[in-house]
Amino acid sequence: MDSLPESELNIPIQVNMKPFYQLAEKKVALVYASPKWPDDWITIDCANRYKYQFVRGPLQFAAAGSSLNLGFTGYYKIIGSTRVCLGNTVVSPWTPACRCGFDEGERKVKISFINTVKILPDFKVNLNITRQEPVPIDKCTVCIFGADITNQVMNGLKDELDLAKKAIEDSFGVVDLKPQVQQIWNKLNVSYNLYGLGWLKINPQKIRLTSLVARNDSLNIFLGMTAKPVISFEKTTDLITLAPNLDNSISKPGFNIFLDAVLNYDSLSNIINAQLKGKEFDLSKGKSKKVLVVEDCRIYGTGNEKLIIKMGFSGSNSGIAYFTGKPFYDATKKMIEVRDIDFDVKTKSLLLKSADWLFNKRITNEIARVSRFDLSSYIDTAKILINKQLNTEWIKGVKSIGSINDLKISGFYPLTEYFIIRSNANGDLMIKVDAMNFNLQ
Repeated sequence: MDSLPESELNIPIQVNMKPFYQLAEKKVALVYASPKWPDDWITIDCANRYKYQFVRGPLQFAAAGSSLNLGFTGYYKIIGSTRVCLGNTVVSPWTPACRCGFDEGERKVKISFINTVKILPDFKVNLNITRQEPVPIDKCTVCIFGADITNQVMNGLKDELDLAKKAIEDSFGVVDLKPQVQQIWNKLNVSYNLYGLGWLKINPQKIRLTSLVARNDSLNIFLGMTAKPVISFEKTTDLITLAPNLDNSISKPGFNIFLDAVLNYDSLSNIINAQLKGKEFDLSKGKSKKVLVVEDCRIYGTGNEKLIIKMGFSGSNSGIAYFTGKPFYDATKKMIEVRDIDFDVKTKSLLLKSADWLFNKRITNEIARVSRFDLSSYIDTAKILINKQLNTEWIKGVKSIGSINDLKISGFYPLTEYFIIRSNANGDLMIKVDAMNFNLQ
């Protein structure tokens, strides 16, 4: 048997960014102010001093490519006063405080950050934040000298925004998706009951990321997975492994899966036995009355391309006969047939010496007739169940959406202990992430 080809699943993942936005709304401070507002002053120089308060409006987000722009309109008010100085020598006392942004309404300023999104090989989403220069919409002129202190306020505001940027980076700059990826990886490594068809194990091998693009409220990630899925009639032991780091190779969209269905010979034997056990063959020739009654039929693999059918019989004689045949798949009928059925060489040698009357085409023809396994319902049911599995919620807030386009048989392997049917399926699959319990660092 040749090794199972690797299956490729290339999955677009659409992450709803609104939960991120809501989290950022909570993390970015609402109010910024000069130190110890409203009691202490910021002294610009000997002749000027001021204090201010800044309140931000709702955060606004715009995503494009690998960048996420976070901005808001801020509203600030300033209290200032001046005095006369010669050099650093004070000549007059401070003037009475005069205000900007109170009677005429708070002054506006545009604030924005650019966040570049990058997914690291260990599944950490890294937001690299760059503060843009604040853009004042309204100017502030205070005191009797008509001093425009907007620039000074903007400089003070930059310091506050840099602190805000650090707060965002400390609590929101790195999102660790590894726990969620490990949860999904664990689920891919367990056996799923296909109810009547056996147990499906996906056997993931590696995960890759080929692109990451932000658009509006969505982060679109093109994720790929290599796997070796197997269906077996018996549930195998689940082996949980650590999810590997991301691979950076590029593959085509959609999925192309090679799947081995591992059938035990007991189930195939039961199908034949149900139709042959107790069947009587009249093999009389002339006056010689000869009858054969089938007692039991079993199928075995030879480890090569052929099958062995063991038939216990009674009647005019009793004993065991062995037949050989070769499995063949009729794609139009979706049916496995055992063709070229003939007596085994040793059986021929024995019967020629003792019961040559058993060499009868009626026996081999009847065995050929019942040695047919209709896979049409199996394939149709498999499509339904696979589609159901493709459209499911894996963990809360994470669901997959997909469909299988084609499912066909690509090979047979009559091994000694199992009869393996290899199939090939292709289709489309995407994952939507609407909400997740993110682990923030």
